[in-house]
Amino acid sequence: MKVEFINPFLQATKNVLETMCQTHVHPQKPSLKDDNITYGDVTGIIGMASDEVSGCMILSFSEKCIINIVAKMLMEDPKESIDDEIIDAVGELTNMICGGAKATLGKMNHKFDLATPTMITGKGVEIATLSDSPTIVIPFETEYGGFVIEANLSEKK
Repeated sequence: MKVEFINPFLQATKNVLETMCQTHVHPQKPSLKDDNITYGDVTGIIGMASDEVSGCMILSFSEKCIINIVAKMLMEDPKESIDDEIIDAVGELTNMICGGAKATLGKMNHKFDLATPTMITGKGVEIATLSDSPTIVIPFETEYGGFVIEANLSEKK
């Protein structure tokens, strides 16, 4: 995956979580993912495709982190556990972050179409990506715990 693809996801994540969820996020050092296992307890996956590039973006939260982020987003008290409302919120966050990254990538002459997000609950779920390219993982820390953005984009052959 090209390095130029990383910053749009990092900036979109920071923007969405800080403006929509009033949650300060602190990006950590990106790395290459060495397995196909989900990071957190609830995960959103969205496919991305252009004429030249295809792949996906994955957003995965620990339970404590997403419960508190959604509470701030909806201006409610935190729930006891992950429920349908929290899963839906992760879908919306996945859409917003990927949409923000798509807009920035569009300014770099990469025009993407986005799929509808797929939601997965449960920690340690194995998922397959369509791209042969390595997956870049950008971990984030919040006052409530961690989450990751993963991006897996490669040029079509």
